[in-house]
Amino acid sequence: MSALDWLVVGGYFVVMVAIGLWAKSRNRTSEDFFTAGGKMPWWLSGISHHMSGYSAAVFVGYAAIAYDEGLVLYVWWALGITFAMTVGMFIFAPRWPRLRQQLGIISPLEYLRVRYGVATQQLLAWSGTALKVFDVGAKWVATAVLLEVFAGVPLPIGILLTGGVTLVYSTIGGLWADALTDLGQFLIQFVAGIVMFVTVLATLNGVESIWTMWDDLPAGNSSLFSGQYTLLFVMVYFLIYTVSYNGGTWNLAQRFVAAPNGSAARRAAGLSALLYMVWPLVMFFPMWAAPLILPNLENTEQSYALLTQELLPAGLVGLVLAGLFAHTMAMSGSDANAVSAVVTRDILPTVWRRMRGIDVRTELTVGRITVFTFISVSLVIALTAENFGGVIGLIILWFGGLVGPIAIPMLLGLLPTFKRCGPVAAISSWAAGLVVFVLTRYIFDGQIERLAPDQMTAAQVGGPVVVSIIVYVLIGVLKPWHDADSDALVDALSTDMSETGPDDEVPTVPARS
Repeated sequence: MSALDWLVVGGYFVVMVAIGLWAKSRNRTSEDFFTAGGKMPWWLSGISHHMSGYSAAVFVGYAAIAYDEGLVLYVWWALGITFAMTVGMFIFAPRWPRLRQQLGIISPLEYLRVRYGVATQQLLAWSGTALKVFDVGAKWVATAVLLEVFAGVPLPIGILLTGGVTLVYSTIGGLWADALTDLGQFLIQFVAGIVMFVTVLATLNGVESIWTMWDDLPAGNSSLFSGQYTLLFVMVYFLIYTVSYNGGTWNLAQRFVAAPNGSAARRAAGLSALLYMVWPLVMFFPMWAAPLILPNLENTEQSYALLTQELLPAGLVGLVLAGLFAHTMAMSGSDANAVSAVVTRDILPTVWRRMRGIDVRTELTVGRITVFTFISVSLVIALTAENFGGVIGLIILWFGGLVGPIAIPMLLGLLPTFKRCGPVAAISSWAAGLVVFVLTRYIFDGQIERLAPDQMTAAQVGGPVVVSIIVYVLIGVLKPWHDADSDALVDALSTDMSETGPDDEVPTVPARS
């Protein structure tokens, strides 16, 4: 990288920290810090949701899929998330800000105390938090690897650089800083993406290459389904994305919790769906065209980075690298804020009596300390990992296996259809999903590996969430649960508070115990 490239990257980091310092003035309470006071505009929530939904892995692992398999990447990833958010804008997204209206929640798991009880809430909070630390640590490693490839920066320095900047603006600015840096990062990666798109068009045969280049690529690259990415594979991921992007991944739920009301959250989900449908067509085009510009690559994961170095002049390489940083920093910063909200509001008051009934200013301080601690621990994990496929790689597999089991009680518990599913259903669902994951990944892995690749994915990735859903629903049918506070809460989530009458009962959060 040239001095101009470094200047661009350095300027990017300075702007991110400056946004965090500016956002500090908007945080007077823990509600401001973790949910932007419920005042985040729908368009900012939508952009932030989109930016927090994927990391630099898109430009490494997904670039390899685009190089090797072609168009199917757009079908199973971009259209999958578009489908998920289209479903969510009508079913799940509006209910998240209504939880804040009804209960004053600032954590996505806080409502589970009313819905299922303390034991279920703590089980999901502890398991999700512990695993997320390792997941975020892995993201720092992935981003540092990119920096090492681009500029020869040693891995530990790359980890401290990207993680350290995120630590500063997330600790100081809270969710406002995360969302506003998401907006800045969106604009940076938009410019970087357009530059790459136009440069690749110019390298080929101009605009007509958009539809003519497919004739020069391998035949399977223009197919909707290719290789292991069959219809079954795509359907499994459509389910996983629906569970994850509508709140099963905590930081994405926070984007909806921060919206003023259900209508704003619905528009935010719609905007995110639109971005996932349109923007990847621009973002993936250079990856699809890479076999024509860089044929016969041995390591196709390097295709996007090599395209950047091959085609772009000094300065623009730094811009693209900043765009790659943008995604991981957006995702990791929002992860830190969401997990810290869970620790501050769900875990600490249960295990530490002095945290109960503290004033809002003290809770804000505790929230900042928790964000700082979470990111610091994730950096230590990243720095002490010998390689990306070692311990961290193992934990990522476990986190992936637990996304569905943790998310099913969270999401389905919001819906009136599943009111009769209580704490036994929630805990059994979580446990059954975990057992299926362990069985398919570690006990019967030899038998699973004999299946076709798409069937193996269906068993290992889709199996836990499908079993979680089945167990959750069956227990609700066979052993229906009744609780007045829980029923009142679920019923109240069908409309915004402004749409209810003055005499309607509004459930309240019971005293923490």
